[in-house]
Amino acid sequence: MNSIRLLAGKRARQVILERGLHADLFTQLLAASGGPKWLGIAGLDKYLFSEFLPQSSRPLYTLGASSGAWRLACLAQPDPLAAYQRLEQAYIAQRYDSRPDRGEVERQVQGIIRHILGELGGAEILAHPRVHSHFIACRARHLNRLLFKPVLAAGLGVAAFTNLLSRQTLGWHFERLVFGTARVGSPFAALLDLPGDYIALNDANLAAVLQASGSIPLLLPPVSNITGAVPGHYYDGGITDYHFDLDLSQAPGLTLYPHFYPYMAPGWFDKGLKYRRASHLSGNYDNALILAPSDEFIASLPYGKIPDRDDFKTLDTRSRQAYWRRSAQMSERLAEDFHELLSTGCYRGRLE
Repeated sequence: MNSIRLLAGKRARQVILERGLHADLFTQLLAASGGPKWLGIAGLDKYLFSEFLPQSSRPLYTLGASSGAWRLACLAQPDPLAAYQRLEQAYIAQRYDSRPDRGEVERQVQGIIRHILGELGGAEILAHPRVHSHFIACRARHLNRLLFKPVLAAGLGVAAFTNLLSRQTLGWHFERLVFGTARVGSPFAALLDLPGDYIALNDANLAAVLQASGSIPLLLPPVSNITGAVPGHYYDGGITDYHFDLDLSQAPGLTLYPHFYPYMAPGWFDKGLKYRRASHLSGNYDNALILAPSDEFIASLPYGKIPDRDDFKTLDTRSRQAYWRRSAQMSERLAEDFHELLSTGCYRGRLE
């Protein structure tokens, strides 16, 4: 079974065939939103973060939303493997024995973030000499900035409806805020496809930004008044950037994207819109290499799928935790197969 797929943009494929596949090619790294889906590629993440990417001396600009931001916060620490293991353990350990309110979910999310940041509270992330972190959160506008659930639900409904007509209408409902550690030289410092702003990450706002980036509307309360940002209510970065569809053509090197799907839905409201998926025709992924699990690998997982948020509803806590742990363990196969492709040079025949 081929567990992993290598999906290469036109330029990326040419560069890899000419220069080989090695860490120095990559100056950007993406990590998508998607709740617990990342557990299906956790083993690949850990290999990339602790073995593959440290082989490069080039600056690496990372961009993540929601749980993707949490994964990237692990990469930018001195021991990314230990940080990732803390994230994995804390995330799987979530326990909701009855239907939780937003406050209970918020408390558990805050606990996960404390585990990610560790004893030093994330100071290493801000000071990392090579990994320049960028995390996305969305500032709510109009109806979506109100906390009363029925009104917020109505605001989200309106956003979903107008998004059917055009993705550009998202700016009426939410603003994209990119919080980063390096404006100079960053390909993510001036994204122009949607309204938004760039805010410096610092020790006063890092934990709040990570919480906001994963604050799913209706499920969690927003994070209010993040230091350095315009006052408001901040929600999940996946609203505007669920899987990303950004112009990276001006980036200095290639983009590496370990992803749990072989396709990209740009925003949260695009999940069910197949016609909105990122396309090679736009050129946005011309310089990207996407590493994704194969259909055969996914079918081999318990329940024949990667973990998702519905598991909280369909499985009891013990069964869900066992399933998630097993999926994370089985994802080590992705790392083993990718390492073998690198070692043997067989990746050349596997580029799609």
